[in-house]
Amino acid sequence: MLFLDKLFENCRSLGGKTAIDFHAEGFRAGGAAATVSYGGLGAAVERAAAWLHGLGIRPGDRVAARLPKSPAGVCIHLAACRIGAVSMPLNPGCSEPELLYFLRDSAAKLLIADEAEAPDAARIRGQSPALRRVIAIDAASFDAFAGGVGGSVDGGAAPACNIAPDTTALMLYTSGTTGRPKAAELSHANLTASIDALDEAWQWRADDVLLHALPLFHVHGLLVALHGALNAGASTVMLRRFEPAAALAALRGSGCTVFMAVPTIHARLVSAARSAKIDAGRLRLLTSGSARLSEDLFRQLRDLFGREPVERYGLTETGILSSNPFDGERRPGWVGLPLPGVEMRVADPADNAPLADGKVGEIQTRGVHVFKGYWRDAQKTAAAFSPDGWFKTGDLGLRGADGYFQIRGRSSDLVISGGMNVYPLEVERVLDSHPAIAQSAVIGCPDAEWGETVTAVAAAAGEPPSEKELIAYCRQRLAAYKIPKRVVFAEELPRNAMGKVSKPALRKIHCKDCR
Repeated sequence: MLFLDKLFENCRSLGGKTAIDFHAEGFRAGGAAATVSYGGLGAAVERAAAWLHGLGIRPGDRVAARLPKSPAGVCIHLAACRIGAVSMPLNPGCSEPELLYFLRDSAAKLLIADEAEAPDAARIRGQSPALRRVIAIDAASFDAFAGGVGGSVDGGAAPACNIAPDTTALMLYTSGTTGRPKAAELSHANLTASIDALDEAWQWRADDVLLHALPLFHVHGLLVALHGALNAGASTVMLRRFEPAAALAALRGSGCTVFMAVPTIHARLVSAARSAKIDAGRLRLLTSGSARLSEDLFRQLRDLFGREPVERYGLTETGILSSNPFDGERRPGWVGLPLPGVEMRVADPADNAPLADGKVGEIQTRGVHVFKGYWRDAQKTAAAFSPDGWFKTGDLGLRGADGYFQIRGRSSDLVISGGMNVYPLEVERVLDSHPAIAQSAVIGCPDAEWGETVTAVAAAAGEPPSEKELIAYCRQRLAAYKIPKRVVFAEELPRNAMGKVSKPALRKIHCKDCR
């Protein structure tokens, strides 16, 4: 059963049960109920589907939504999928040049934006030939799209749409660390496979309550978190944006059983708690992903919540691939075991030959969870797969003898100094273990003699140590060729929308004078 079928089955059978609670801090009432039942959600999605159909949206059309985390954003995403169109949620903070790139590249037919920050419709349409309409709505209201907002609506129900499993449901743009962002096409079968695997691995239950603090334009917040809860028939407490005090209050008092976040959010929670431990009530599952979770933060979360976090690993193109087990050893610094139905291997990046356990290579995967390809880019799609059909993640890592996987970093971030491979994560783990370092990032800067020099950028926790002291600290713990030749201190590290440190930005800042 596809995710969309399961969702509407839940909407019919669960009726008045809370699906999403928007009462949390930061949401405007918008004239609509802030707590939405499963029955109400199903009806709202059907209204939104009829509205989209009335606007001329047909199967295969791309529907771009530049909306804040909101009731309407949830409904428009699900409604586009419901009528066989392609949902394309965009970061509401994207600049106008970025927005125009996404619209032109995707040939989106419709752009929906929040009325509070809607772009100039005529200017946007004039620069994106395929774009037919730009509509501004009150994103806070579930009924923003009802009653003919921005144009006439036929008033009837959306026609039935028999969706094939390989139909594209979603297009998400990758972060573009190696060039312009690419749109990954995810089918209904891809989404369903990922959700079903996590449902089994994390033992989702109908009585779960998810505290949702992530954005909805990314695979983590949209598919892993929200889709996972809706698929299970669970309830979601939705935070408009992450605020440590509000999140801690919700964890203490709302009966939340599941909390998913990125390491940046976890670090801010630990800092805000200001105590050795809090009563997290019914919390049973605490996950971390989208970036590396340091071993120190792992221990701090365990001490704070009284339970160990579950670190997992995935990509936009594949969904979640592996996870530390719900029942079993949750190993700091490792991303666990492949999910049910997921095949993973470590291969030589040069010839895709599988490597033995303990050897570092590229992590590759295959299965129903793997995306259809990059939108209108057959060349990049072909290059992303090995000759025998494995998707090449671009991440370096290894598999232990017991099947656990460890990530060593992006292949594009690999530093080659004097002909020796230096894996940034290995050096970063040492730097982060220093009590005066909050977080570090390691990059390679061009060097005439060495090819690249290992350069560390570090954010201090309080008074920073000297460069000499930190290099000496590394010398005691790393082979000579891995030791940073240079350490630069910064107040904070540049990050993307999901809290990942941006290595391209660091190289642009700190390698500009290198030769």
